[in-house]
Amino acid sequence: MAKLFFYYSSMNAGKSTTLLQSSFNYQERGMQTLLLTAAFDDRFGVGKIASRIGLEAPALLFEPTTDLCGLIQEKLDENHIDCILVDEAQFLTKDQVWQLSDVADKLGVPVLCYGIRTDFQGALFEGSKWLLAWADKLNELKTICHCGRKAGMVLRVDENGNTVREGAQVEIGGNDRYVSVCRRHFKDAMGQ
Repeated sequence: MAKLFFYYSSMNAGKSTTLLQSSFNYQERGMQTLLLTAAFDDRFGVGKIASRIGLEAPALLFEPTTDLCGLIQEKLDENHIDCILVDEAQFLTKDQVWQLSDVADKLGVPVLCYGIRTDFQGALFEGSKWLLAWADKLNELKTICHCGRKAGMVLRVDENGNTVREGAQVEIGGNDRYVSVCRRHFKDAMGQ
């Protein structure tokens, strides 16, 4: 029975690396994977998933209006697919998470989603919220804070390294804009 998986973490825990390794493992065994990623995250180029350690692979893009179940059914009609892997899953909509659950439940294809759980203000992203609610299996990927504790939160910083406390939920960036920290250091930085 196919399942919907959610692998979540803060920034820099190796989500994209783990996704690419999972895809490689399937392909090494002669199986086909379909990779998807958010259209507006083009830091490493358009139409690809890339990790900080240099691994990359082509991927189909999704936007908030993309019918993922329809897109995946179209690809299944063309070729057999053994697994769907979704990077930047925090940017999925509620409807898209439901569609991915249909892919597992009705089309019988496992779906592995990888994403950040919370934003720079400690609030759940929409995709993460619904994946936490509806996924069959949840897996936390861990990274560490500068103090050595598990880093489960993300701070947004400006060009001088100062904590940004307000702004749009989504602002694409990497280590230059975000720092993974433990809850204690998140609270300290946010003045709580």
